[in-house]
Amino acid sequence: MLKILTSTQIRDLDAFTIEHEPIASIDLMERACRGIVNWLIDRYDAGHKVGVVCGPGNNGGDGLGVARLLKEWGYPVHVWIVVGGSPSVDFLENRRRLPATIPFTEVRQATDFQPDQIHILIDALFGTGLTKPLKNIFEEVVQKINAQETIRISIDIPSGLPADAPLQGVAVHAHHTLTFQLPKLSFLFHSSYPYTGDWEVIDIGLDKRFLKTISTPHFWITRGGVRKLLRKRSRFSHKGDYGHAVLVAGSTGKAGAAVLAARAALRSGVGLLTVQTPSGCHAILQASVPEAMTMPDVNPDYISETMSIDRFRCVGMGPGLGQHQQTLAVLRYYLRVGLPMVLDADALNILSQHPDWITAIPSGSILTPHPGEFQRLVGDWRDDFHRLELLKDLAARTNAILVLKGACTSIATPDGRVFFNSTGNPGMATGGTGDVLTGMITGLLARGYEAEKAAILGVYIHGLAGDLAARELGQESLIAGDLIDFLPAAFRYLQG
Repeated sequence: MLKILTSTQIRDLDAFTIEHEPIASIDLMERACRGIVNWLIDRYDAGHKVGVVCGPGNNGGDGLGVARLLKEWGYPVHVWIVVGGSPSVDFLENRRRLPATIPFTEVRQATDFQPDQIHILIDALFGTGLTKPLKNIFEEVVQKINAQETIRISIDIPSGLPADAPLQGVAVHAHHTLTFQLPKLSFLFHSSYPYTGDWEVIDIGLDKRFLKTISTPHFWITRGGVRKLLRKRSRFSHKGDYGHAVLVAGSTGKAGAAVLAARAALRSGVGLLTVQTPSGCHAILQASVPEAMTMPDVNPDYISETMSIDRFRCVGMGPGLGQHQQTLAVLRYYLRVGLPMVLDADALNILSQHPDWITAIPSGSILTPHPGEFQRLVGDWRDDFHRLELLKDLAARTNAILVLKGACTSIATPDGRVFFNSTGNPGMATGGTGDVLTGMITGLLARGYEAEKAAILGVYIHGLAGDLAARELGQESLIAGDLIDFLPAAFRYLQG
């Protein structure tokens, strides 16, 4: 897992690298510039005219270095240096190194910035060290950058966007952000996407010894980190070794949710699966998922009766459940039984109507709300950073793992850590994908994975299956069942 650092910690990481590699700060900047340029020349040929807008600090120094290196590769380049504030030492050095063949303009008022006929505009005004909103000429220049009909690329972070605080004021609207070494916390929130666009991490060789010692509650889930969580199957294992889960799912018109969750649980390697479902859904489950056993409820339309669940390792409840009064009583009873639960969809909606039940959630449980369900549980939030704090608070209050679904799904633990997912794509924004995730996590929990690991594995592999499906089928036509079909390929990819 990659650690996500604050802007202060990032400066400390730079300083540690400079001191202990050792490397001069200007040479570390040159390494960063080469990483940016390598990304650019892989995607855009020298027929593109490039404009670089530089501020007075080290981010501006990065921009000057990128301009010089692009010129060496034969790109037509124009540099704008926005005058204001005290220039950094490395900015001045890269200003000295700028060849006379590169035209540049000092921007003392916004009208000096005229990026006509530019194909690619590189934002190198400010980096993660910015601590206050942009004002005066910098604000005006950013507004002009955003008005350009051109490809906009930000170095490290869009100028004006804080790394670990809500945005105040204006910021560059980049199509691409090329960030150094580690993702920034603000990149992982929906509200930042209009500014970051598609972001990528450029490895500039910062000292990993520092990363091992620094503490952070925030992590970016990686393939390598998830691979370490997977357990190898014993040659002599049998189905009893992989757990027996029960899914409580389905109602009239929503048997499909139970089918999707059941199929996903089985494809996630659970040893045995039983589905409690209304009697009207029973035949559909038996025909669609013959590998699963069923406990048909006496009621044909909704879950209405409690059943003995002591023989199971965990309970998954919510997909297609409905909110009938008798169903509420069943949920209340199963909460009291004390088995770890995966709670989703209508199970969460019922909890939001009965907040006093939240304290009864069994230890080791996992809640998987989408943003609407989460809002019903905790109320409104001011911004994405406030929402993150509400997520941590609910995980602590319930002593459960919270999985807040969406792009960069966030997984919060009771001790305050949050893991952000790196897989998935917009094609997964379709009905039923949440039911698939519920089934997967239920299956993994039944197999004996701790709740935290089951959630991380389930979320990552769920998104990975979606990525593999989109690669084959495209995003527009993706449906929830496709994710299940690609789960075998996702597990193979992860293990390979």
